Amino acid sequence: MTFPTGRAVLAAAAAIASFSIATNLHAHGDVTPQPVDTTALPDIAGGNDAWTTENPYTGNAKAIEIGQSAYGQNCARCHGLEAISGGIAPDLRYLELGSSGDEWFVERFRHGSSHDGKVYMPPFGDVLGQKAGWAIRAWLESKHTDE
Repeated sequence: MTFPTGRAVLAAAAAIASFSIATNLHAHGDVTPQPVDTTALPDIAGGNDAWTTENPYTGNAKAIEIGQSAYGQNCARCHGLEAISGGIAPDLRYLELGSSGDEWFVERFRHGSSHDGKVYMPPFGDVLGQKAGWAIRAWLESKHTDE
């Protein structure tokens, strides 16, 4: 009986790993943004046109509930379930609290992120709207950790 050499074993492991990675990337499914029902949330002055720079829903239980659902439908495929990233995108549990974290979040949510012609995060602002964005941020604040 002949046993595979070390190189053969490494080659087989690399092939299995690359197949597994490719399968996982395709497993994200439909990336069409899913609508978020925000009718239960108080209106934000300016609507979707004049975005506020600080989260008006911080600590709002209904916003946190809506944000959790919206995150699961629109963000988790890249940022991870419960905001625990698997390395594809930033782990949003570490997003700074307060106005500086709000500023970073709303900029990325509204405009997305791209570098050298590659889209790393699509813009969600015009698609989901301000109320949904801030509800997601409120939920993320409830998941915040410094560890």
